[in-house]
Amino acid sequence: MGWPLSAIPVLVGRIAPGGHLAAITFSEAKTNVLAGLTAALSLVPEVVGFALVAHVNPLTGLYAAFILCLVAALWGGRPGMISGAAGSMAVVSASLVLQHGVEYLYAAVMLTGVLQLLFAFFRLDKLIRMVPHPVMLGFVNGLAIVIASAQLQHFKHRTAAGSADWMSGHALLVMFGLVAVTVLITALLPRLTNAFPSALAGILGATAVALALGIQTKTVGDLASIQGDLPRFHLPIVPFTWNTLTIVLPYALVLATIGLVETLLTLNLIDERTDTKGQPDRESMAQGAGNLLCALFGGMGDCAMIGQSMINLNAGGRRRLSGVTAGLCLLAFILFGSRLIERIPLAALVGVMFVVAFETFNWESLRTMNRIPRHDVMVMVVVTAVTVFTNLAVAVVFGIVISALVFAWDHAQQLSVTTTEDNGTKIYRLRGSLFFASAAQFTEFFHPRLDPAEVFISFERARIMDSSALEAIEALADRYRQQGKHLRLQGLSESCDDLLKRRDGEVLIHAD
Repeated sequence: MGWPLSAIPVLVGRIAPGGHLAAITFSEAKTNVLAGLTAALSLVPEVVGFALVAHVNPLTGLYAAFILCLVAALWGGRPGMISGAAGSMAVVSASLVLQHGVEYLYAAVMLTGVLQLLFAFFRLDKLIRMVPHPVMLGFVNGLAIVIASAQLQHFKHRTAAGSADWMSGHALLVMFGLVAVTVLITALLPRLTNAFPSALAGILGATAVALALGIQTKTVGDLASIQGDLPRFHLPIVPFTWNTLTIVLPYALVLATIGLVETLLTLNLIDERTDTKGQPDRESMAQGAGNLLCALFGGMGDCAMIGQSMINLNAGGRRRLSGVTAGLCLLAFILFGSRLIERIPLAALVGVMFVVAFETFNWESLRTMNRIPRHDVMVMVVVTAVTVFTNLAVAVVFGIVISALVFAWDHAQQLSVTTTEDNGTKIYRLRGSLFFASAAQFTEFFHPRLDPAEVFISFERARIMDSSALEAIEALADRYRQQGKHLRLQGLSESCDDLLKRRDGEVLIHAD
C-alpha cells in the first residue's frame, strides 16, 4: 500500500534552530507556494508605485523587493513575513534622490544596511519591548488606513496635460465593478473552502472577467513596464569622502530606524496572530544584510510590509517557503512573465488590498474605547493619526513619549504618606515610588519647623527610584539640619540602600 501524496515530505520551508531544513508535507508546500505567489502578485503594484514615489526606476524597487524578500525568508527570524519596498521608506528616499541623485540613494541604503547590522549585533531589538500595547494598536490601525488610502491613487487617470484627475463615468464604474468582484471572491471563498488562497482567487477571478468581457481598464502595465534582466553588481558611483558621509548619514539613520521599527512591529503582530514567537535579533540581521545587498545590486531600501505579510498569512503562508516563493516569483515576473503580469487589472489588486486593510484594522480597539483608560485611547488615536500623516518612526516615538509621561504622572499621584507621633518622635510612612515626577509632592509632605527633634521616614512600602529622589531626600535632610533636628531613614530595601551608599558626601543615617 503506497503513501498518500500529501504525506510526501518536502525538505523546504522552515529552518530549524540548529540551522538545518525541517521537512514539511507536500500539502503544506503547495499551500505555501500559492501563498507566496499571491503575495508576489500583490507586491508588484505596491513596489512599482513606491518606486515612483521615490523617483527611481520601477525595476529599482522590484530588484530590492526580490533580494530582501529572499534574504529575509531564508535567514530572517519570522517565517511567513514578506518584505519589500515600503511607502514610509520611499518618501524619505525621494528627498535624497531629488537633491543628489539615485547613486546617493544606493550609498545611503548601503549605510542603512550596516546600521541595521550593528543594531542586530548589539541586540538592540529588545528596545521594541518598550512599545506599549496602545502604540501597537495605533500602529496597526494607522497602517491599515495607509494601505487603504494608498489604493485611491489608482482611481485617478492622467490627462493630456499630465495632471491626475479622478475617474468618472464608465471608467469609474468598471473600476468599482472589478474591485467589487475581487472583494466578494476574496471575502466569501474562505466560507466555502480553504484549499485555495482567496486573495489569489479574487485576482484570477477579476482578471478572467475583464479578459472574457473585453473590458478596457487600468492594468499593472499602465503603471510601468516591469520587464528587465537579472540585477547586476553595482557599487554606488559617489565620491567616498567625508562630505558624502554627511549627506547620506542622516537619511541612512532615518531609513534604518523606520525599517527596523516597521519590521519588528510587524513581527510582533504576526507573533500575536499565529501564537508563535519570532526572533527579532535574527530578523534585524537579515534586514541589514538584505538592504546592503539591495544597494550593491541597484535596489532601494526595503523593510517588512504588513499588507503583503497579512496576505501571505491569510493564504496559509507560515513557512519560509512562502517568502522564498514570493521573492522568486518577483524575479520570474521581471525575467519571463512581465507581459502576463502587466495585463492584470489594477482593480483586482486594489480589491485585495482593501480586504487586507479591513482585516488588518483592529476593530475591537474601537469597541473597547469606553472600557480602557482615556490616556490609552489618546495614545492609540495619536499614533494612528501620526502614522497616517507622517511616518511610523515618528508615530512610535510620539506614542512611547506620551505613554511614558502618563505613566510617570499616574505613579507620581500614587505617592502618599501617613504619620504617627509618640514620645517626641515623628514617623512618616511613605507608600509609592519616589522619583523625578513625585519629588516635589514628597517635599510638601514635611514640615521641618513644626516637627519634633527626631523624625523618621519609613520606606517599607516605598521605593527610591532615581537621582531626583536622592536630591529631594538630601535637600529635606538639610532643612531639618538647619532647624537643629535629625532626619533618619528606615525600612529601606537593599537596592534603595545601595543607591544611597553610592552617593558621595552621604548626609543621611539609617535608623536601627
